[in-house]
Amino acid sequence: MDRTTRLQDPACAIAQALDVVGDWWSLLVLRDVARGLHRFEELRSSLGVSRKVLTERLGRLVEHRVLDRRPYTDRPPRFEYVLTDLGRGLLPVLVAFQDWGDRWLMGDGSTTATTTQDSTEAARVRALVGTRIPVLEGLDPVAATPWTVLYCYPGTGLGAAGVPGAAGCTLESCTYRDRLGEFAALGATVHGVSTQTPAEQQAFARAERIRFPLLSDGDLELATALRLPTFRAAGTARLKRLTLVVDAGRTVRGVLYPIPDVTGSVEDALELVRRLTVPHDRAQNGAHEQG
Repeated sequence: MDRTTRLQDPACAIAQALDVVGDWWSLLVLRDVARGLHRFEELRSSLGVSRKVLTERLGRLVEHRVLDRRPYTDRPPRFEYVLTDLGRGLLPVLVAFQDWGDRWLMGDGSTTATTTQDSTEAARVRALVGTRIPVLEGLDPVAATPWTVLYCYPGTGLGAAGVPGAAGCTLESCTYRDRLGEFAALGATVHGVSTQTPAEQQAFARAERIRFPLLSDGDLELATALRLPTFRAAGTARLKRLTLVVDAGRTVRGVLYPIPDVTGSVEDALELVRRLTVPHDRAQNGAHEQG
């Protein structure tokens, strides 16, 4: 990469940052490592890049302490690549790129907390079915129960922001609270997740008597790992409203997006778990009979 920009403008933080990750392959490598692809062949298969280019980009990112190279086997020697703290600091940059692309290249430029059924964004989210949620550094959204219902929401108190689809977070959480027993009866744990701080979520949970975990994705680890759609409101990146149903093996088995009806989405999530539970129980019974 040409380094004259860095030498000519050493006081510009943008130039300095681009000198480290300004190459598009480097950004895509970071995207895929954040998604849980840590090994060389995994990355090469996902990116469709030559071994030479990938080796160079990984080496540069390790050199600049964006990635850490760790051995996972001695014979033969093999290494995996994981984000460092410096690398995790770039996650908001990746999310901002995606948000800009969703809004300006694939959308009409308007700020919204939802989308249309036929949008590219909706297709990307629905394609998460079959995807395994990686183990994340800052939060674990998957419960130790047969099912986890993970609903993402922009944040409580955003109704005044005037963003289409942003209002209704309090009503959604309270509806899950009131129907929590029905989910538990199906072996499902409910988790809510937003980019609000843990303190904000705890205050909301106390005020509304929320009896299930509200998780903070303030560092955007989950958003980046699953390429979840976001928008900006009140100066903060916010998750758009969507629901994932995840099995005990961390695999996404069902998706609800977009969500036009806040309270109706809770019933939809319950019905989705019911449908998934029937074949799951049959498979379990078949395994017991064979054993």
